[in-house]
Amino acid sequence: MKIQKPAVEARPKIYALLRSSFPGSDYEAALVQKLHENDRFIHEWACIIGGKVIAYIAFTNAYHGRDVCGLHLAPMAVAPEFQGRGVGLELLRFALRQEAINSQTLFVLGEPAYYGRFGFESCSTPICPFDKNNEHFLSMRNTATNSFVVGYEPEFTTVAPSTGTPKSKKRGKR
Repeated sequence: MKIQKPAVEARPKIYALLRSSFPGSDYEAALVQKLHENDRFIHEWACIIGGKVIAYIAFTNAYHGRDVCGLHLAPMAVAPEFQGRGVGLELLRFALRQEAINSQTLFVLGEPAYYGRFGFESCSTPICPFDKNNEHFLSMRNTATNSFVVGYEPEFTTVAPSTGTPKSKKRGKR
């Protein structure tokens, strides 16, 4: 298994992976595609085996007003046939060791039991606009003490499903 920054040519494979990893939802694939099309700042890595993208992770800017205050981890996906084999664990561990990530405040909207294994903790501030009570909003290296609503890139809401909010949990086995 090789983890690398994906080439532009791998993007269709990433979108296909996101569709297969989140059955019944086009949100994640549309989000990443729009982030790419709009040249948004994004840290991303893919696990590749035999030319096939089997896992993907991305980090985008988090905002306090107009100022960057950290990074959002979203989305992260593993091909269904590789779920439950530690691929996601390895990819996330790899990403968290990268220089561009390892000193940043990180946020994730996800399953606390899963992300807690990596050092993410529940946080009451900032407030996540997609998780009314911050029940699934977690952070790492978060020193914020004043209350504010954390901002996302506009693509997170412009490609949102009809409910107007992005998916809060990864589906399938972890």
